[in-house]
Amino acid sequence: MNGLAKAIDRAIAAVAPQVALKRTAARHKMEILNSGYSHYGASTYKKSLIGWNYAGGSAREDINDNLSVLRQRSRDLYMGVPIATGAVKTMRTNVVGRGLMLKPTIDAEALGISPEDARELEKKISKEWALWAESPDCDMARLDNFYELQQLAFLNWLASGDCLALLPVKQRINQPYDLRIQLIEADRLSSPHNYDTYDNQIVGGVEVDKDGEVIAYHFSKHHPLSYADEQYEWQRVEAYGKKTGRRNVLHLMNRERIDQRRGVPFLAPVIESLKQMGRYTDAELVAAVVSGMFTVFIEKENNSDDEPIGSAIPEEVQIDAEDETTLELAPGAILDLGEGEKANAINPGRPNANFSGFVEAICQQIGAALEIPYELLVKRFTSSYTASRGALEEAWKMFRMYRTWLATDFCQPIYEEWLSEAVAKGRISAPGFFSDPLRRKAYCRAQWNGPARGLLNPVQEVNAAATRVENGFSTRSNETMEMAGGDFFTNCEQLRQEEAALKEVKDIASKQKQSGQQEPEPEPGNGKQRPDQREGEPIRSDGK
Repeated sequence: MNGLAKAIDRAIAAVAPQVALKRTAARHKMEILNSGYSHYGASTYKKSLIGWNYAGGSAREDINDNLSVLRQRSRDLYMGVPIATGAVKTMRTNVVGRGLMLKPTIDAEALGISPEDARELEKKISKEWALWAESPDCDMARLDNFYELQQLAFLNWLASGDCLALLPVKQRINQPYDLRIQLIEADRLSSPHNYDTYDNQIVGGVEVDKDGEVIAYHFSKHHPLSYADEQYEWQRVEAYGKKTGRRNVLHLMNRERIDQRRGVPFLAPVIESLKQMGRYTDAELVAAVVSGMFTVFIEKENNSDDEPIGSAIPEEVQIDAEDETTLELAPGAILDLGEGEKANAINPGRPNANFSGFVEAICQQIGAALEIPYELLVKRFTSSYTASRGALEEAWKMFRMYRTWLATDFCQPIYEEWLSEAVAKGRISAPGFFSDPLRRKAYCRAQWNGPARGLLNPVQEVNAAATRVENGFSTRSNETMEMAGGDFFTNCEQLRQEEAALKEVKDIASKQKQSGQQEPEPEPGNGKQRPDQREGEPIRSDGK
């Protein structure tokens, strides 16, 4: 209690003791109530926290109202700051890589079929899937195949916070499947006329019902950041078909708040750090370049109309020749100075000896916020094997999480839509697919395998994998997928063919070797008698 409050209490106590007693009791009650976090993170009287400007809101105020700025700044960092570019591309390469590959895993037990029949059906599905997924026909724009669309969708989610995919149908020549994937950039998902409703029914272009269920999406036919002369119209697309329950829209986002409807860019938490470090790096680079230029200034007592020694710097090589307020520098340049002007030697001290350590410290904080270890963020493995292995293990926990998310929200729904079309057109035989949801789920079960984790010590890690399989801690399929990104049964089939081919080659070599051990017939002129040669008959020089 400060001095003013004590003086007031004393004055009140002298005039009205009962009132002063009540004030004192009330103050003690407040001190009891102000416990727990009120003395720490929620304190409003500590000097270290008094200057903290804080203001919170719902997901709409905290996230949706700031998304436009976050998206544009995030994309700008991706295009211009190397660490930001490296972080995004590291995520794309390790999570998606060449694309998540389909491996059908039909539930034979639920379908009541034998494992052999299930495997034959899986082979049939894989062949049909490749016909559609490996062709640009699956793309509405007809530019990328399914695996390239995965990279594009994931990259847009990282840069923009979310990515939308529509699943229209369109017939194309020489393509038996009509399902198409149409990716839409996050900016085009917006409320009609860019106004969210006051009752929160439509926020950020996402419409919900009274229960909070997402029922529709609103897409602008124009890009809000485009200068193109396009008509400002919005189209409402229902999230699910009313008759079939088919998913019309796939919304790729990672929610971090309840009632959140739009995603946050991957770089959002470190935007300020990345921008400041980019500015610092640019400044150090310019200073190092300037310090590398050896320029001579000539100071004279009187003005001269003569051309300066070395004719200064030609205008064609000047950076800003039109700016009269700047003085051009160049390697080995000799510049003339006017009367009263004097050149002082400046030593910028570049390169900065502390540059590397400072940037490393900032990168470590950025990597911690993005869950990318510093070693992987800057692609620099200079520590011990144990430290590097620990960094990769931590990174792969995060990579697997995002890979599972991408497979669940993007790959699997598209695969199920494609399989429904394949069964409906009779290209895949799946009895009960449309009549029984349980059988449909059994047919649609699949795994999505991505790029394998790198091996720092292949011999040691292969031996560890063999030990896990031998003790039943893992399976050959899992280890094949983790170490090589392949499929165990496909490898077995390939090995069977290779072994058969190798055995055939070995048998041919063995027969040739055995035939080569027999005594060959005598060649003419080798001094031995031919079977048709009469005894005592000389052999002529021509061998006859």
